[in-house]
Amino acid sequence: MSEETAGNGQDEFVTIATFPEPMEANMARSALEAAGIDVFLQGETANSMIPVAFASQLQVRSRDEAAARSLLDAMHDAPESMESVTAAEIAAEDAAK
Repeated sequence: MSEETAGNGQDEFVTIATFPEPMEANMARSALEAAGIDVFLQGETANSMIPVAFASQLQVRSRDEAAARSLLDAMHDAPESMESVTAAEIAAEDAAK
């Protein structure tokens, strides 16, 4: 790590969302990772063992905060449904044939 990077705090993790449900936390983490954003899910183990008793905190590097928040906002504005995912998978399989 260079002195410039160490001094500006861009490598520090910041919490951008809290999830009481493990499934929601993992979906958000997967979406951010697919976009190439480093993610840390704090409290994941406790949340998985006793859901809702412990909230997971979704954290990203401060340099990725704006992009991560934008992606999560877009997910909430236009959530994927199982039907749309299944339709997309079927279309992709048909195109591959």
